[in-house]
Amino acid sequence: MAKMQKKSDLPKKICKICGLPFAWRKKWERDWTEIKFCSERCKRASRLKKIGKNK
Repeated sequence: MAKMQKKSDLPKKICKICGLPFAWRKKWERDWTEIKFCSERCKRASRLKKIGKNK
């Protein structure tokens, strides 16, 4: 079984939309290199920004 890590020891990234740091989650294990946003809300906001630029 894998050794437990403290949350403070987990990898962190900065959200591209809100600029807040967020930590690695087990459900992101496979896609961690592609994760750019801390939440679904920020993910949706990024899509709205793209649509706004195209108009």
